[in-house]
Amino acid sequence: MSETQPTEPAIEPSTETPNEPATEPRGELVIRTLAMPADANPAGDIFGGWVLSQMDIAGGITAGRRARGRVATVAVTAMTFHLPVYVGDVLCVYVEIEEVGRTSITVALESWVLRRRLGERVRVTEGRFVFVAIGEDGRPRQVPPEAGA
Repeated sequence: MSETQPTEPAIEPSTETPNEPATEPRGELVIRTLAMPADANPAGDIFGGWVLSQMDIAGGITAGRRARGRVATVAVTAMTFHLPVYVGDVLCVYVEIEEVGRTSITVALESWVLRRRLGERVRVTEGRFVFVAIGEDGRPRQVPPEAGA
């Protein structure tokens, strides 16, 4: 007597290519600014902290608009630097709201650059920031319902 072994379902090959570079930005363009020599390190690359601050500003603009008021950054839950930013690059920060909680707003951000101001567009960073709506007393407040909802 022979036992029949159960067969496992065939695994379909994935059509996704996770290592393939993104070709289009995700989200709304919120900031576009020129990387200047004052923002560079001695090697000529733009400081990562400068890029991070531009992303924080763009995320704060988007979260503040959604919260209809003041917000504060409470966490950077993910941050990846893919490529350097150079003097003369135009940094473009795109933002998409991912989640709205009772007092918090989580946004996904992507930074792309236009090389040599007009050339190719490349994604240089991506991250996820969490903001909290702040009331007049400086304490967290509830995020209002979305307009028209």
